[in-house]
Formats: sequence, C-alpha cells, structure tokens
Amino acid sequence: MSDDLLKQHRDAIDAIDQQVLQLINQRAEHARTIGEIKGGGVVYRPEREAQVLTRIKELNPGPLSGETCARLFREIMSACLALERPLTIAFLGPEGTFSQAAAIKHFGHAAATLACSSIDDAFRVVEARGADYVVAPVENSTEGAVGRTLDLMVTTPLQVCGEVVLRIHHHFLRATTGLSDVKRVYSHAQSLAQCHEWLNKNLPEGVERISVASNAEAARLASLDASSAAIAGDSAAEKFGLVKLAENIEDEPNNTTRFLVLGYQNAARSGKDKTSLVISAPNRPGALHALVEPLARNGVSMTKFESRPSRTGLWEYVFFADVDGFVEDAHLQTALKELQDVAAFVKVLGSYPQAVI
Repeated sequence: MSDDLLKQHRDAIDAIDQQVLQLINQRAEHARTIGEIKGGGVVYRPEREAQVLTRIKELNPGPLSGETCARLFREIMSACLALERPLTIAFLGPEGTFSQAAAIKHFGHAAATLACSSIDDAFRVVEARGADYVVAPVENSTEGAVGRTLDLMVTTPLQVCGEVVLRIHHHFLRATTGLSDVKRVYSHAQSLAQCHEWLNKNLPEGVERISVASNAEAARLASLDASSAAIAGDSAAEKFGLVKLAENIEDEPNNTTRFLVLGYQNAARSGKDKTSLVISAPNRPGALHALVEPLARNGVSMTKFESRPSRTGLWEYVFFADVDGFVEDAHLQTALKELQDVAAFVKVLGSYPQAVI
C-alpha cells in the first residue's frame, strides 16, 4: 500500500514538473518577444523585477517561504533576460568573494560575472562599457561604510539603479583538519574584525592574522599551505576545496553587507524606492544643520547619513545620504531645490527599488 501511495505522489510530481516546464518556456517566449519589440534597448529593468518579486512574495500561499519563491523567480527572470542579451556584471574579485555572491543573488546565474582586482577597476570597466553593471559593497552592519565605494561615487558618471542586501556567513577554512597547528589566518581586514572574538577564543596564542585583498584570495592562499587557514564564505570554500572546520563564526549573528548596483541607467519608479545623494557644505558654523533641515522640513525620511573627507581641502567633508522615496516625488524635489541654495555641491546618485530579497 505504501509503495502505491508513493507512486501516486511521484506521478503527480512528474505531471506538475511537465506543466511547470511548459509554463516557464511560455514565459521565456514572452520575454524574447519583448526583447524583439524593444529592438536592442535596455534589457534590465530593476523596477520591473522588484515589482515581480514583491508580487510573488505577496501571492505565495506556502509551504515554501516567500524568500525561497523569490529566489526561484529571480533565476527564471535571469534566464529569460539572457534570451534578450546576456548581461556582464563587474565585481571585486577574485571569484568566490561575497561581491560575486551579491552579483549572482541580484542578477541570477545566467548573467556573466567579471572579476576585477579592485573596486576602482570594477567601476572603470563599466564606465568604459566593458561590462553592463558593477555590484559594489557600500556598508556592513558590523564594520560600517566601505569608504572606497563612497569616494568613487562622488565622481563616477554611473547611476545607482539597484541594491543588494547579503547575509554574511564566515567559515574557518583549511586544507586539512585541526586547529592546534595553525600558524596563520588569512582574510579581508573587515572579516578578521567581524570574527575577532571567535579567533581569540578558539585559536592558540601567536597565530598570525594576515589581511589580504579579499576572502577568496585568503582561501586561495590557505589552499597552498597546510599550516594556514582562511576566513571566507561558501563559494570560496567550494572553489578551493577547503574543509570547513567551523561555520558561521562571525561575532554578530545578523552580520549583513549592503551592495549597490551601478550602470548607465536610471531606474523608473517601483513604488518602494530609495534615493541616494552626496552633498557638501561650506566649512562654517551651522553648515551640517543647513544640509539636513530642508529634508526634515519637507517630510523626507532619511535612512542613512555618512561623512567622508572631501579630498579637496583640509577638514572639508562630503555627506552621503539615503532617503526614502523616488527622486521625482514632489516633496523630495522641493527639498533638493532648497538644498541647492545652501549646499556647495549636490549630486543625486540615483533612485532605485529597495532590495526585495
């Protein structure tokens, strides 16, 4: 009886799989036709994708979670977009970094990812139209802002058109087993800081902690030396064939990094948007208040405010702000016009949909 019951369910799954396959390909045909209608125009529409993923999560009846369903549909959309034109996404390499994981999370596996040796190079290759978009880290919930990304956004002609929020899990990796004979640990400086307490508690005294350009580079170095270890993520562990001696060793359980997507494209309104700005003010008393007052008076909700040296003068700063809403919203337009009167410099970095998954 149990075998008959199992067969009924398996037969039902086979029939459903066939229906799902047919429907996915019907969707792909519509996507390909849309591409033909557009005639080689912009392929990636961040506002449309955000609307689709939000709708899927709202319609989802379970038992799969809304996040799981959104990830599945992200991959379907990625494959459909590739029928129009495969996208190339630049990221801080080498392969196996969290930046690559963020690029794949946002664009899906059908997009090509291009590893760059620095954040600067990732920006440059997109500015030269050698890639379509760059995915760059902008802030971590534990370690704060990524200064180099902020500095580059002041002068780049690229526009922010999306964001990715990635939960960061760090693992202690090695080519062999055991902790007692580890002599050195490689990782990115931020990852070493994010795992500081675990390292203090679990490693012998005298183990050297070496900062390198990326966690993927750390994994590569650890794979070449049995006395070394690395702190890195799943992708790097898999790529370099390392053993996970400990998982999720980050000190902060909700450790998250936010990435921005930039390209030669303005996103349209999605219905749930953010706008990023960079502002500077003359170095005089009350200058900071003058920058935030127009936003507050016009009902603009600010979710981030970060200062950076302007690099144009001693003790002069620029300020990065994220606000809720789309740049064309009336109250935000009014606030921006008032900012122009009091600020030395105002640049709208872009309006874009808030991260859905």
